[in-house]
Amino acid sequence: MSISPTEKLFSIFDQTALMLEKELSCSYLEAIAETGENLFHKAVLQDEISEITVKRIKKQYEQINLDSMTNEEIRKAYQLAILKGMKQQVQSNHQMTPDGVGMLVSYLVSKFMGACPRYRLLDPAIGTGNLLTTVLNGQTNKEIESIGIDIDDVLIKLAYVNANLQKHSIELFNQDSLELLFVDPVDVVVSDLPVGYYPNDLRASEFKLKADEGHSFAHHLFIEQSCRYVKPGGYLFFIIPNHMFKTSEAPKLHQFIQNNLIIQGLLQLPLSMFTNEQAGKSIFILQKNKEGIIPPKQVLLVDLPSFSNSKAIETILYKINNWFKENKQVN
Repeated sequence: MSISPTEKLFSIFDQTALMLEKELSCSYLEAIAETGENLFHKAVLQDEISEITVKRIKKQYEQINLDSMTNEEIRKAYQLAILKGMKQQVQSNHQMTPDGVGMLVSYLVSKFMGACPRYRLLDPAIGTGNLLTTVLNGQTNKEIESIGIDIDDVLIKLAYVNANLQKHSIELFNQDSLELLFVDPVDVVVSDLPVGYYPNDLRASEFKLKADEGHSFAHHLFIEQSCRYVKPGGYLFFIIPNHMFKTSEAPKLHQFIQNNLIIQGLLQLPLSMFTNEQAGKSIFILQKNKEGIIPPKQVLLVDLPSFSNSKAIETILYKINNWFKENKQVN
């Protein structure tokens, strides 16, 4: 039975990472970053491992030719390896954006940006880079300048290797995304918003969406921060918790959106994707206010079926296309 290129590459990532994890006394996730960097440079870069391990790792690398693989095959193999590592050590709010969701966000970015040949794209919570590279892989014949930010140094290293393996040029910053960013304004923001409380109350106090009491919601602050760094008329694509507008802080968020942004769409993801209804999420599409922009006649509201139901998904895509014809000048 033949295995796919993705399965083969995942096996190589996995086996070599296990060797490096043992030799370097590091975590599996850190070892994935190390072996990914080796594959990119076509060499074993770690000086501190034994000669016999170097030979074993090189033998594994010789079994694969990255140049013959597509970006999506590489991304999926890398994603599988990271998912294995995440099960061992990463908190629930660091979970990777599912493939189907990433591909849908990529499709929506394509639709809203239309024929625009070049633009700047920011993910302020890039994590391992899975969502951002999925979006980039779906944009054909576009010149995209990409920026990613994350406070976690292991995740940013994984994102760096992820970008290299797929030959995407992404400018990365390892910092708190809610601090001052040295980023020029962008045309598009995409983000699977970190959900929870932001511990830095002093920094949060500089935001309109700070909580009246106690810690502020990080996902609210990320929306405001993203609004600061997107150009007037620019688009924001957020993956948000369904309960975001049901909290005591929701009226303030609603008012902020009303004052600064235009709601373009809300697509509720299938609840079957989540452990329970409370964990459900949606894709929230916003546009920053700009003089002359006409809001859509009606917001794109979609209750998405299971991604495995291809016929139902086709129907939804048809509905989305019709919405664009009626509400946007973008093809």
